[in-house]
This record gives sequence, C-alpha cells and structure tokens, in this order.
Amino acid sequence: MAGRSSSTGFDAPDTDSHRFLEFEAQALLTRLDRVKPFALQMTSVPAAAVSLQAQDAIERVLANGRRELRERVGQFRQWVTSAAGQLASAADAQRRFSMLRLRFNAVLTHVDLFADALVQRSEHEYGTWLGGLDAVAADGLALPGYYEAPPVICYLDRGAGAAIRRARTRLPGGDGENPVALIRVPRERMIGSGIASSLVHEVGHQAAALLNLVDSLRPELQSRQSRGGPDKVAWQLWERWISEIVADFWAIARVGIASTIGLIAVVSLPRGFVFRVTMDDPHPFPWIRVILSCAIGNALFPDPQWGKLSRLWSSFYPTAGLDPARHDLLASLQRSSREFVDLLLQHSPAALRGRSLPQVLNVNERTPERLRAIWQAWETEPAQMHAAKPMLAFAVIGQARADGVISPQRESRILGEMLTRWAVDDATGKGRSAFQAHS
Repeated sequence: MAGRSSSTGFDAPDTDSHRFLEFEAQALLTRLDRVKPFALQMTSVPAAAVSLQAQDAIERVLANGRRELRERVGQFRQWVTSAAGQLASAADAQRRFSMLRLRFNAVLTHVDLFADALVQRSEHEYGTWLGGLDAVAADGLALPGYYEAPPVICYLDRGAGAAIRRARTRLPGGDGENPVALIRVPRERMIGSGIASSLVHEVGHQAAALLNLVDSLRPELQSRQSRGGPDKVAWQLWERWISEIVADFWAIARVGIASTIGLIAVVSLPRGFVFRVTMDDPHPFPWIRVILSCAIGNALFPDPQWGKLSRLWSSFYPTAGLDPARHDLLASLQRSSREFVDLLLQHSPAALRGRSLPQVLNVNERTPERLRAIWQAWETEPAQMHAAKPMLAFAVIGQARADGVISPQRESRILGEMLTRWAVDDATGKGRSAFQAHS
C-alpha cells in the first residue's frame, strides 16, 4: 500500500532523493552521538590506564574530529533543504553526501585506531604490563633538552615484529595529526628482555623523526656514493636502509646486547628469507642486519661478546653456497660497514648541537662491565633492582641473559614484576618524577 513510511520518513514508491539524503545525514549524527569519550568506556585499573597526557591528547583530537563532522553535517542539511539545494540534481546531492560519509568513516577510523590499543588495558595482568611498557617506552624516548617527547601508548598484536605510528604524523584519512606515539608490540615477546629490543627500536624511529636524523645523514651517505668504486651499491643500500639502522642504533645504545639478541629472535627465518635482498625494502636483509648490529654494539661497547654473537649468527646461516653476485654484495657491505659505523658514531647533526648520538645517549652507562657489576650487586641486594629505571633494568637483565647467568623463567618473572611496579609508579606519579630526575 502506497504512503509515507513511518520507519524511513520518505515516500517509498517515489523516493525524494533530497529528503532521503537529509535523513541519511541525520542518521550520521545519531550514530556519531553514540561515540563516547574513552574516559566513559575504558574499564582498566589505574595502573593499566594510559597517562593523563595521552588521554587528554587523544580526546582532544577525537573531539575536534566529531565537532568538525557535526558542522559539516549541519552545513549539508542546510544546503540540501535550501532553495539552491532543491534545484541541484540528485547526482550532485549524492556526490556531496558521499564526501560527507567518507569523512564520517575517517572519524570512526580514528576512534578504532586508539580503541584497539586501549581496550587491551582491561585484560587481566596484561593490561598492567602494558602500563609498564608505556613507562619503558617513555624512558627510552626521553632526551630532555633536545625535544619534547610525545606520550607513548603500547598495545599487543600477533606477529613477530613491532611497528609504530609516530606522533605528529597524519592520521588515517589525511585529516588531523596523531597526538601520541602508538607502538604495536608482538604478543609473543611477553615477557622477556627481547621485548625491549622491539619496543626501543620503534621508540628509535620516533626519536629519529624528532631529531631529523635520517635527513641529516643522507647527504653524507650520498657523498660516499659519489666516490664510485666497487662499494657504490653498498653505500646506496646503507642509505636505503638508514631509517631502520638508526632505530637499531638507538636500541643498542639504550639496552645493549639485549637489542641484538632480540633482533635475532625476530629475523631467524628460513634461509631463503635471511639472504633475500630486495633493493626497495627499507629494512636491511636479516643476515647483514644482525652482522651490522653486532658491529655497532662492538663500536659502542667493545667486548668479545659481539664477535662471539656474530660468529654464532654466521653458524646459523653460513654464506657457503650463495651465488657469486650475492657473495660479492656481502663482501662489499662488510667492507664498507666499518666506515659506515664510524659515520653513525661521529655524526653530529644540528639537532644535537654539535654532539654525537653516543654522547647524548650516555653510552658509557651501558658498558657490559658496568651492567655485569650492577647485576652482581642486585644478586647481593635485590632491593636495588626495584629502584632501577626501565632502560637500565632491561639492559642489565639482557646482559645477564646473554652471559647465561639468568634462566628464561627467572628473567620473565623479574620483568613481569618490574613492569607491574613501573605501571603502579607511573599511575601514582612516582614514575614520572623518577624519569624526570633520571633525565
């Protein structure tokens, strides 16, 4: 039977296109009103909650997106019911509404981006550990006097590798700026010292962006390429891989050999993948990446352990049997790696005001000798361990793991307790004041 439908508000047999779209716009607003602030939805305990700074930054961005969308919907509704709108074709009205709906979906994408991370905070035990990882990341990123570090939020996901959506980059949809560094951590790394390798590597990406390290290094790498010679391709690859290498450098400087051992756990793949060279991949292929990590570690913290670890890796993946072209490339990369590592150590970009990365990262505090001495002191007086800052704790325990003086079971138990402690301290304000004092 013909007539006005009570459920849709438009004539079903002879659909009024403008009336239909006006009701669709109202529906967008109705659904948008269902999107509540995270403060009204999250059920995590205080120790598992993200920092107030992060909460405030996220809510501001999302609130701005909702407000802007409401304004756009209001403007569309005014237009579609106006005289000018009524004269427009159905196709033109639909085109305008389609753009509006794309913006609506972008706003919801922003909500989901943070919801995926925040909802895990309600998981028993894991939620609190994530609060602890936030504290670890904050300590790894802290470099007072050189930049203002953004808030960091960690969450878990499947897979072997970590990833970061850096703060101050564009949000999905191209509108708005990400207010926090959002780091995805592999769930399979919970909990061992290797988690610091993944986490601090991603922190290194954020730090490198804040310091503009990659762009400041490129001219020097391009200068080496301009010399030509047999290692030109190697220098092209070092430039191609520089973003990932700088992040690896940051992790090694912060947590020592724990970074390289954690890297080995990630890139231990079938042989074909370990030696696969893809010229447009920003990641060094696994074999050379581990060799370079050991070389950086030995340059920062000279110790026989790095050569031993490099030989161990080479025994897992011997180069015998590779084709001549790949052999030549490996030889070129290894031949140029010494000069490349020296470049990384000596690089003094404008952002660091004439100082080098090893200087500003205080690598003298992470020597294997010092880390071993701290572990021995902790064994004598375990209470000292509880006062340690996250970066130092992971470096000490990672060194103990590398030296074989701590079992994986004890390592996991200690780190779980420490993550919980850091989460509680951060929730009560103790952690923030401690990190500021440490910095």
